[in-house]
Amino acid sequence: MEETNKGSEIKIQDQKIQQNKELNIWEALIPVVILISLLYYNIRFKDGAWLGDYSNQYILLIGGVVAAIVGLFNKTTIKKMINEVWENWKSVFVPILILLLVGALAGTWLISGIIPAMVYYGLQVLSPAIFLPASVIIAAIISIATGSSWTTSATVGIALVGIGTALGIPTGMIAGAVISGAYFGDKMSPLSDTTNLAPAMAGTDLFTHIKYMAYTTVPTIIVTLIVFTILSFTIDTSGNSDVTSLLNSIDNSFNISPWLFIVPLVVVGLILLKTKPLIALGTGIILAAVFSFIFQPEVLASLSGSKFQSVINAIFFDTQITTDNEKLTELFSAGGMNGMKWTILLIICAMVFGGIMDGIGALAKITKELLSLAKSTFSLFLTTVFGCLGLNVAASDQYLAIVIPGKMFKDAFKDKGLAPENLSRTLEDSGTVTSVLIPWNTCGAYQSTVLGVGVGEYFLFAIFNWLSPIMTLIFAAFRIKIRQLASK
Repeated sequence: MEETNKGSEIKIQDQKIQQNKELNIWEALIPVVILISLLYYNIRFKDGAWLGDYSNQYILLIGGVVAAIVGLFNKTTIKKMINEVWENWKSVFVPILILLLVGALAGTWLISGIIPAMVYYGLQVLSPAIFLPASVIIAAIISIATGSSWTTSATVGIALVGIGTALGIPTGMIAGAVISGAYFGDKMSPLSDTTNLAPAMAGTDLFTHIKYMAYTTVPTIIVTLIVFTILSFTIDTSGNSDVTSLLNSIDNSFNISPWLFIVPLVVVGLILLKTKPLIALGTGIILAAVFSFIFQPEVLASLSGSKFQSVINAIFFDTQITTDNEKLTELFSAGGMNGMKWTILLIICAMVFGGIMDGIGALAKITKELLSLAKSTFSLFLTTVFGCLGLNVAASDQYLAIVIPGKMFKDAFKDKGLAPENLSRTLEDSGTVTSVLIPWNTCGAYQSTVLGVGVGEYFLFAIFNWLSPIMTLIFAAFRIKIRQLASK
């Protein structure tokens, strides 16, 4: 979650890791195994609808109940578990507000013509031959500038998905390119919360961390760009790339003007000036609402009897704008705040599961058990990577996937004579970037909802994200840029 404020980040950093000597590793793994088994069964055999539209939420709660039962059998009080759940809920309060604002932003940017204008001009500039690598680069630049993969997806990410879809490029590829670029920028930006958090946990400074992280991150993004460039030449967009027809359809449905770009520029500008995301996004919603009255009065009139009511509906409820092109009609829809309900409930339920797992001491037990397996330098890197990945699954939160391994493995790296930047780099290479690959993790839930593409669709194409932990292990295996502690 790159969008929480510094106060909540510090609170998470100082959070005490719950220990439970009564709990053994097999008991700690019971809730995780049951959770993953039920989720797999739900997706594989029931098409994600075993328990209705909110089946994943129910499964997370079932996992939480199992974890609570395990905790009760191991002398953990209900009060302690509830306290940890409450702490988790407080940590996602701001991200939930951001999700609501992003839903409203998508609705108002649609009816004001901002998203259609982005698609309109983007179709004229970005051809299928360069679209995917260009999307990686665009997302990376915005993310480095803002320090946030979340903001990048909510602004240029939405537009790039719209443009790519109109060009006939598979949405999974587009989302994978956007996410790859956004998380590269998020990792390398000194403005990012996680980029500040990782060195703080490992015991090094910010710019040493960024410089050292570049050794694995730059080769990973280069490979990502090469793969997307190759994919661009294999995409069959025949029958879908009649740009003239698409442009005419947009032009007939909206009043397209370069002045509409004032709104996204103001939002990005506010974020660059370190304005709180809630204020920046709120400003974008208000400006877009005003612009809708100025530039799209016909659109507002066609949606409802009252133009004001059309704006309110766009902010809170579903909006669908019909064009003479079926593909664009499908594209020009938004769910408003109501469209974020499923994701918000998923995050709340994930925090229940993660909070109880932390409260009963299961997260600490699993991490400690992994640490006991680290006999060699490479195995230490390997267990750190698996610790971060496991916590992204079990705790459903990338902050905890950085904080807990950071605290647990810090002394182990020191004992092996390894400089702390080795740990901080590994935390980012495996904790920050893989969070978006877990559907019930806060980052995975956010990105899939904002971009309108399921995690299963973009997983394979989020090349930078799954390649990063592999790259850090390659460097560790061949002892490339593995800095030792300076001898006294």
